[in-house]
Amino acid sequence: MSTPLTHPERVAVARLHALLELLPTALDKRLHQGGVTAFEHTLLDTLAEHEGQRMRLSALAHKTNATLPRISRVATSLERRGLIERTPCPEDGRATNATLTELGATTHELSRTLYADAVRELVLEGLAQLPGDGVAQLSELTLAVLTSLDTERTQTQACAADPREPVAEPTECAADPA
Repeated sequence: MSTPLTHPERVAVARLHALLELLPTALDKRLHQGGVTAFEHTLLDTLAEHEGQRMRLSALAHKTNATLPRISRVATSLERRGLIERTPCPEDGRATNATLTELGATTHELSRTLYADAVRELVLEGLAQLPGDGVAQLSELTLAVLTSLDTERTQTQACAADPREPVAEPTECAADPA
């Protein structure tokens, strides 16, 4: 039988849980004027940085750490609003591609600015209060937790959620924003 969590462990996990509950809602509120949720922004952002602004739904699910049913529901909503188009994949007729539309690209540009402002205020300002590089510390902490949660995709320092880095040799992680 394992021992109960210590008080400091309980505090750390309770704070993490609170962050995971509060941050998406706070980001959704900030992105509302852009017409998207934080998760919809993540999908648009992922499509925008991918070659041809097109991806298979299964690859989009993998990159965003979402289930295929969730991606399908969100893609349906985005398609109804004209932000993406879904088409059969020419390489594999069983797969479906999502492609960013012109309206989707415009919406993405607006939401990207709103998202950046929200993240700076809600997350990065708090990290600036830490000694040292708070952004690097958060990146290391979250990767350490992700390594426990997603052992198939985080066996090295790479993470499937990482956005493309604008330099020659990007570090890949699926959960990191662009």
